[in-house]
Amino acid sequence: MPAAVAVLTAGLLAFHRAVPNTPGRVGSLLEAFLPRLGLVVPVLLVVALLRRSAVALVAVLLPVAAWTYLFGGLLMPGPEPGRHELVVVQHNVSDENTDPAGTARALAEAGPDLIGLQELLPQALPLYEETFAPDYPYHAVRGTVGLWSKYPLTEARLLDIKPQEITEPWSRGLRAVVHTPHGEIAAYVAHLPSIRIGATGLASSRRDESAALLGDAIAAEQRETLVLLGDLNGTVEDRGLAPLTSQLNVAERGFAFSFPAAFPVTRIDLVMARSATVSHIRTLPATGSDHLPVAALITLR
Repeated sequence: MPAAVAVLTAGLLAFHRAVPNTPGRVGSLLEAFLPRLGLVVPVLLVVALLRRSAVALVAVLLPVAAWTYLFGGLLMPGPEPGRHELVVVQHNVSDENTDPAGTARALAEAGPDLIGLQELLPQALPLYEETFAPDYPYHAVRGTVGLWSKYPLTEARLLDIKPQEITEPWSRGLRAVVHTPHGEIAAYVAHLPSIRIGATGLASSRRDESAALLGDAIAAEQRETLVLLGDLNGTVEDRGLAPLTSQLNVAERGFAFSFPAAFPVTRIDLVMARSATVSHIRTLPATGSDHLPVAALITLR
């Protein structure tokens, strides 16, 4: 039995794209927690040792090899800071956050060049603006998403990534140009629709539609260098985000599980880039949000 489970786990890791997405978007559900399949390995190892099964011990090597191939590189230490780099912070600050000023202070203390936020409420926005003002004099807000920068921003505009089923006011996408010391970059901030796990599986059609719209906008972006900061309600392994991950680089180092903040099991707060490298990503200390902030080092080309 342990050997069979080991082979199955290795197969799911190595061939997760072969798992069908219908019914219930099972494939996306698996991919949302794919790195966590590695937790099966120590359990199988203990069982194999207790049973003194040589076959099971050998079989355990299969998921170890598959997991290491997929995720082992993320465990490597991040690179030393160098030239032509930006530090960015991505955070869903939560519309139930009771301490927006404290959250803003915590993010500013990390010293990033750019800060992308989601779930900004109108009543909390002045507190973020006031707290960020000394270090981040440039900002743009569209709907419930915002971008704060140490460097000048121009061409800020709303991104229309609203799924057709949503009829109420809904503004969760922003695009601006950042004039950094290393050149101009297009910065995108986005908050894709939430997904739900129920008896029928994963409900992600709205998220997937919004991801496709965002992917179209990125494909049409004329500036070569681009950075995306977002609560994308999916992991980089999730095929529902393929319109984005097929075009953009994802983090080369770091897991940075960001949700839920009390016991993070997955990273849905993502930083991606085009014509630049997301060299490392990490979590920052908890704020008043149900997400952890993530900070990423972007190496520009």
